[in-house]
Amino acid sequence: MKIAIVGAGAIGGYLGAKLSLAGEDVTFIARNKNLAAINANGFKLITEDGSEQHAATVRAVQAMADAGPQDAVLLTVKAHQLKDLLPELRALFGPETMVVTMINGLPWWYFHKLAGPYEGRQLESVDPGGVIAQHIEPERVIGSVVYPAAELVAPGVVKVIEGNRFTLGEPDGSRSPRIEALSQAMMKAGFKAPVSKDIRGEIWVKLWGNLSFNPISALTHATLQDICRDAGTRELAANMMREAQTLGEKLGVEFKISLDKRIAGAEAVGAHKTSMLQDVEAGRALELEALVGSVRELGRITGTATPTIDAVYALARLLGKTLVEAKGRLAVQPAA
Repeated sequence: MKIAIVGAGAIGGYLGAKLSLAGEDVTFIARNKNLAAINANGFKLITEDGSEQHAATVRAVQAMADAGPQDAVLLTVKAHQLKDLLPELRALFGPETMVVTMINGLPWWYFHKLAGPYEGRQLESVDPGGVIAQHIEPERVIGSVVYPAAELVAPGVVKVIEGNRFTLGEPDGSRSPRIEALSQAMMKAGFKAPVSKDIRGEIWVKLWGNLSFNPISALTHATLQDICRDAGTRELAANMMREAQTLGEKLGVEFKISLDKRIAGAEAVGAHKTSMLQDVEAGRALELEALVGSVRELGRITGTATPTIDAVYALARLLGKTLVEAKGRLAVQPAA
């Protein structure tokens, strides 16, 4: 299978290296030092047990046209970065190309083939003006939920922290031949790649934590463990999750685990910094709209009040704006 990885970071690198080692024809879309490192040395994985794997045959290109049409395009960039890849992304598309959205938060295609009164609606928070939908036909889309944690420790080198599960799902819940082929390729590479009949429900399980823990951590500089063990922030996260569950259920989402169990799962991760806190410390743009703004929008669409989510969103949005305008970053450092 010809597979393009759009976003040669931690998760993209993990996927691409393992798929290449399993015999798939993998091309990374990369830039700068990552581009040079991959073409010079391939891609190296440092696994959970500290051993190393070397995918020597992968290649990297900067211009998508140099990669040409693919069987599958795996989108592993952040949600707010996707629009900058259009319309060049179309150079990777052939008549049957799958586009697999391995992006945190609510996807732009959320209402595609969603049975009920909201089918065909558009999420302005993640796709203003419908630009993404205009460039990526919804029929190409396969949803995915990314569970592993990994870190790009050097150009072309990824350290796997934990996990190997990538749930896949067609927007209409079908078990199509194409998703079966993709699942088989990923399992051959050593991943758990179950096909879900309810990919939106899977997305919500992860989003439920991301929409609360990410902005709270960005504002407090606390780890997941600290947020869950502090009574005040634990209750704050729980209130955000309750609001989200109320609106999610109006959309037909079935929350298959309890709120307390979801919080306990986050606490069990330990002293882990969320991706949004890492972005604050590195001075990167915050992934706020896909994780929080989109949930607020769903609240308006379904007529559900989200006062706690709104308040935390307002604070995190201003923090992100301040950092962008100052071209700065913010991290807690030991006192002199």
